[in-house]
Amino acid sequence: MIRSRFVIMLGILVLLTSFIVSRIAFANENVHDIALQNQLEAVAKKTYRYFEDFTDPSTGLTYDAVRFQDGEVKEAKYTSPTNIGMYLLSTISAEQLGIISREEAVSRIQKTLNTLEKLEKWNGLFYNWYNTDGTLKTDWGQFISQVDNGWLSAGLIVTGQAYEELFKQTSKLVDAMNYEPLYDPKVGQFRGGYFVDRGELTGHHYGMFYTEPRLASYIAIGKGDVPAEHWWKMYRTLPPEWDWQAQIPTGAFVEYDGVSVFEGHYEYNGVIYVPSWGGSMFEGLMPSLVLKEKELGTNALGLNNKRHVELQIAFAKEKGYPAWGFSPAATPDGYSEFAATPLGTSGYKDNGTVTAYATFLALEYAPEEAYKNIKALKDLNSYDKYGFYDSVNVLTGEVTQAYLSLDQGMIMASIANYLYDGVLRNYFHSDEIGRNPEDLLRKEVFSIQ
Repeated sequence: MIRSRFVIMLGILVLLTSFIVSRIAFANENVHDIALQNQLEAVAKKTYRYFEDFTDPSTGLTYDAVRFQDGEVKEAKYTSPTNIGMYLLSTISAEQLGIISREEAVSRIQKTLNTLEKLEKWNGLFYNWYNTDGTLKTDWGQFISQVDNGWLSAGLIVTGQAYEELFKQTSKLVDAMNYEPLYDPKVGQFRGGYFVDRGELTGHHYGMFYTEPRLASYIAIGKGDVPAEHWWKMYRTLPPEWDWQAQIPTGAFVEYDGVSVFEGHYEYNGVIYVPSWGGSMFEGLMPSLVLKEKELGTNALGLNNKRHVELQIAFAKEKGYPAWGFSPAATPDGYSEFAATPLGTSGYKDNGTVTAYATFLALEYAPEEAYKNIKALKDLNSYDKYGFYDSVNVLTGEVTQAYLSLDQGMIMASIANYLYDGVLRNYFHSDEIGRNPEDLLRKEVFSIQ
């Protein structure tokens, strides 16, 4: 009798202990989540201040960059289709985060849309550079960029779903953006763009799949401007016989929709992955700001995004760096491409330069590591009035005191998606252009399982 009571009491004690431990763990996780949320909201508030202070009040076009150098403020009063698209996404994010009201968001975006309607275009596509007063920046040539127009299309699509009263205006702009003239049907890939003043397409194609132009490809398919087979004509890795690439890939040919695709992969530190061109974070993860790669591409793009985040972190650890996040960014002398070099087909350099936006792109795949990295970047004195300066060299401690609208936009969009369950992706996929090609994301299986 005594023994049975003892066993019962012991069982109750074990259950009680287990309950207490689980509650403590839950409480700790909750505290971490709240701390991260507070941190992100504070960063977003400072980051959006950039768009409030450096957007032309008459046109709604945001400056490309602002530098604080030798006691002077140098404002780059020109912009690109990508910058405009990121301003739209950032303003929607700011409203979602409670930084501005819905009325202010609509008013700001309306001004931008009115300007977009007046801007000079080619086949409905936008030139790559405009002055923020709304005039074409002709001294930089007359180039039409496939990838940059893709980001403007994405911003417009999300805007039309976020604000019903703007849908007619955004749809008209997107429908007019004809990507077909940039497509090479013989190769099944897009050219990089078109020089209007020279009347010629670029000599190169956007052949690599796991790079940022895949968003414009997805949109062009969703619009019906190019055939769906284009998705399968891009290289997951380059063919093994192209022996100049960083690694000779391993894999096999798989057929999708009647197209034979080489599903190849690289390997780094025992982990297999599909490479980007340069090995940078934005090539891999920027499209997932609006594409449901994490949700729908669980055997392909979503899984690969996770691998690239993990490998960027591992690369920094191997190098002994106090922070991670390798991607193109501003430098004291201008702008340069950086990467976790092994992750690229022709990897960009690594010299210890990290950029904050790469951390925020990784939020949904590694929130705890991102939280720690945010603190590490602050410890490197790279955080100020408009959020994080664009880059810091972790070896020298040199901070590039510049803000780029593109990179500020990626931070804003990443925070909104993380805190509000992929809100920008949900808007994008609510539109038929985002919804139509979803099966392309679902059906693929990368050889990295």
